[in-house]
Amino acid sequence: MGKLTLVSTGAGGSRYLTNEAINAIEEAELIVAYTKYAKDLPELVEGKEVFTTPMTKEIERVQHAIDEAKKGRRVALLSNGDANVYAMGSLVVELLDTLDLWDTIEYSALPGISSVLALASEVGAPLSQDFCLISLSDRLTDAQLIQKRIRFALEADFVISIYNPKSKSRLDPYQGMLDQLKALGEERIVVIARDLGRENQIIKVVKSSELVEAGVQNIDVNMSTTLLIGNSTTKLTKDGRVLTPRGYLNKYDLSGAEKGEWSKVN
Repeated sequence: MGKLTLVSTGAGGSRYLTNEAINAIEEAELIVAYTKYAKDLPELVEGKEVFTTPMTKEIERVQHAIDEAKKGRRVALLSNGDANVYAMGSLVVELLDTLDLWDTIEYSALPGISSVLALASEVGAPLSQDFCLISLSDRLTDAQLIQKRIRFALEADFVISIYNPKSKSRLDPYQGMLDQLKALGEERIVVIARDLGRENQIIKVVKSSELVEAGVQNIDVNMSTTLLIGNSTTKLTKDGRVLTPRGYLNKYDLSGAEKGEWSKVN
């Protein structure tokens, strides 16, 4: 029986690779990947048989990986970030199920560090309360539904991470998000993180009004950018880190004792 391993390669480059992912790549006979992701890992794919395709050719990549695994080969299909977060996981499972190959191919998926988690580790502690992930790519999701999700997430005061914010030809969803931030009428802290894990990584912390003012032509925002929009409690620390307090110091004093007013209320 052939083996198909869906390998999550982390937020970018080799920095966020897990040991399990490295082992899977080293053990594979064939590496299948989006061209950019294979180029991110030259030291691991060197000397390997590699099959790559450009963006929008996801079905072709997965089908090739499946076809080669059916021949009894060990195949590693690479997926950036975590493969089950806006990535290849759903397509692989859907095709295996549609083709009824569960008894033909040994399939497994390895988790990875999604960009929102990498971003959080870089800037402080911004995810200490409820948060959500929203992709602005309308290739597979209705544009109006994307805007509805943004609106409700802002109203519910989630910390929001935005994936796939815009490309050169896809600006409307991003403009819609900016319009909703403006309509919120409250200043929020926003983190702009581009090319996480790579040599040209850029991280900026701005106000939501600054993001809105920069508009859709903001050069810091592209398909390699992850945005993090703080909730109403998110703030900056004295040294400029981003903090969304969990609420410990509302309930307890610095000795760890419960505050009197909290006990009376609860």
